[in-house]
Amino acid sequence: MFGYYLNQIGQQQQLLQHIRQRLPEHLAKHARHCLVSKNTLMVYTDSAVWASQLRFYRQTLLADIATLSNGAVQNLQIKVMTETLGVTTRVRHKTNIPSLATIEMMAQQSASITDQPLQQALQRLNATLKRRAKEGGAL
Repeated sequence: MFGYYLNQIGQQQQLLQHIRQRLPEHLAKHARHCLVSKNTLMVYTDSAVWASQLRFYRQTLLADIATLSNGAVQNLQIKVMTETLGVTTRVRHKTNIPSLATIEMMAQQSASITDQPLQQALQRLNATLKRRAKEGGAL
C-alpha cells in the first residue's frame, strides 16, 4: 500500500516538472503541485495573483499534457493553496453601525428619492442597519 502512494507522489512530481518546463521561469516557481484527476489537470499555486497568470497558459498546458495523457485530460483547474504555519485564529471585527438617529435620517432622505431602484436599495439598507443596530452590530 505504501508503495502505491510513493508511486503516485513520483508521478505527480514528474508531472509538475513537465508543467514547470512549459512555463516562463518567473511563473514556473509558483506552480507548487499538480495532479491529474479523471479528465482534469489540477495545478496548485501559492496566490491568487499567480493563479490568474497561470490561466493565460491554459491552452498551452492542455495541449502539452494531451500528448502525455493520450488526450484523456481535457480540463484545467488552477487552485490556490495556502501554507499555514501553526494554528491560526480568525479575528472577528465588529461592524461599525451608524446610530439610530443617523439611520432614521437616512430613511427619511431615501423616501424623497425619485429613482425607484435606488430608493428600494436604500430602504433595504436602512432596514438591515436598523436590524443590525438592535442586534448590537456584531457580524
